Amino acid sequence: MAAKQGKATMVAIALIPLVMVLGNSMLVPVLPTMKSKLNLSQFQVSLIITLFSLAAGLIIPLIGYLSDRFGRKWIIVTSLAIYGIGGIVSGLAAWIMEDPYMVILIGRVIQGIGAAGTSPIAMALIGDLYSGTQESKALGIIESTNGIGKILSPILGSVIALITWFAVFFTFPILCFATAAFIWFGVKEKKKMDGKPLPEYLGALKQIFKQKGKWMIPAFFVGSVGLFILFGVLFYLSDILEVKYKIDGMIKGCILAVPLIGMVVTAYITGAKIDQNKPLIRKIMIIGLLFLTGSMLTVSFFQQIYLLIGLLTLGSIGTGLLLPCLNTLITGAVEKAERGMITSLYGSVRFLGVAFGPPLFSWLMKISHKTVFFSMAGLSLLTLILAFFFIKPGKNKKEETGGKQQLATLFKKRSKVPTS
Repeated sequence: MAAKQGKATMVAIALIPLVMVLGNSMLVPVLPTMKSKLNLSQFQVSLIITLFSLAAGLIIPLIGYLSDRFGRKWIIVTSLAIYGIGGIVSGLAAWIMEDPYMVILIGRVIQGIGAAGTSPIAMALIGDLYSGTQESKALGIIESTNGIGKILSPILGSVIALITWFAVFFTFPILCFATAAFIWFGVKEKKKMDGKPLPEYLGALKQIFKQKGKWMIPAFFVGSVGLFILFGVLFYLSDILEVKYKIDGMIKGCILAVPLIGMVVTAYITGAKIDQNKPLIRKIMIIGLLFLTGSMLTVSFFQQIYLLIGLLTLGSIGTGLLLPCLNTLITGAVEKAERGMITSLYGSVRFLGVAFGPPLFSWLMKISHKTVFFSMAGLSLLTLILAFFFIKPGKNKKEETGGKQQLATLFKKRSKVPTS
């Protein structure tokens, strides 16, 4: 099935998370400058990240239903357009107004609403177009491009900010409108889906969570925590590089990119290797959480810059092991008709994790370095326990049917063997 789609389809879909992640990551290195220029508190500047992600997290479930009802491509293209418009609103406010902070936040909320229809719907689209090994590989690719966006974003943000600090807002519409055109002309979606009416749809979702909620809800939580820690750490690292170590500009952007490189490479390799092998997926997920927990605990005792970056990179490698596994489990857990809503609910909790990372890290940073990372180590340990005891997905219907057919074939062959 994947071969029929062609490389252009995969490239077009891979651009969606790349553009989506720019919404927060490209602003991270600019936040200290924004704080100074607009005379903001640490909490106020964290809201520039938080409101984007919160708006996305709250609207995603509705977008997921609409994508199941009316098709993925139309939703993605419209969402990218809204995303770009939000960037224009924030950029013009910063350029023209004397006190632009509130209007910048309004633009960020608009961007968040647009972002809701990007990466989560791309995951559902991959589930529609690909299957088996190609599906898990494609999911690994979009998690990697998500990470590539995170790597490029701090560097791009730092370089673009050399023009003026608010120039980054005008980068969004250029990238969003170009990607929307590529998706519209480069992706050939299958025939329009026969979406269910809302009451029937909600009933089907209720049945899914009744059957699979025991492992799916913990999986959602674990994915959310992974991104909560990732964005909190980036927020923390951006602040201390500028305030404590006086590192700014492109050098700072390159340093912020280091932990993300570890995550991207790991996510790509993991996605390419795991296939639909659930025992292997679970083992890799546990190893990833061990890396994350160990790195958060160890970094509590060190503030030396090289050790700090090295240990945070180890934690990012753990996240790179974790996320493709969760993507594959969740995307493959349901049939096509409900896939958009399930991946959107998952995307929603991921966005909420990103939303709460910066303000909570901002609060913990006022206490001490050890408080920040002991707290994160405890949270990582909780996710490790949840993953070990609860994330044990059973076989899906297709696997069960295939297993029964294999048993039937084997029994049939044995029945033909002559007895002595």
